[in-house]
Amino acid sequence: MTAAPADLQADLPTDLEIDRPSVSDGAALWRIAKDSKVLDLNSSYSYLLWCRDFSATSAVARDGSGEPVGFVTGYVRPDRPRTLLIWQVAVDDAHRGRGLAGTLLDAVAHRAAAEQRITAVETTIAPGNTASERLFAAFAERHGADVRREVLFDTRLFPDGPHDPEVLYRIGPLSV
Repeated sequence: MTAAPADLQADLPTDLEIDRPSVSDGAALWRIAKDSKVLDLNSSYSYLLWCRDFSATSAVARDGSGEPVGFVTGYVRPDRPRTLLIWQVAVDDAHRGRGLAGTLLDAVAHRAAAEQRITAVETTIAPGNTASERLFAAFAERHGADVRREVLFDTRLFPDGPHDPEVLYRIGPLSV
């Protein structure tokens, strides 16, 4: 069994809290993604839209002054309304190694299960991104779920030069 949402807040360091992102967080999310040097960086405009249109399926961790220090963005797949697709997960360098990415992921999954009745999570991970592979494997284990993997987008599909394939991780059914 997984932790309840109140327990997720209790597991956080006392100087952090989890919240829904707002439009005013868009610039900070863009900066955190850029500073990660791992994520495909989207336009700053897309982070503003994400915070406006997908705040219900995303989360932000805030420090004691209310500044974002980590985030998870996601959306419910239109053709699979019980599936939450996680788009990006990033934590500011100063806050890494504290389990924050996993806590954010759990918080989004709990909220989406309660509000939108999701039963599965999907994400894509480029081969060799061991941090993301570990994050989602641990998430599946915490939620008593299976993980299935398959190549979703082969490298030939990307028009902007060499790009690793994107492997789809389907995690479910969840026990949230």
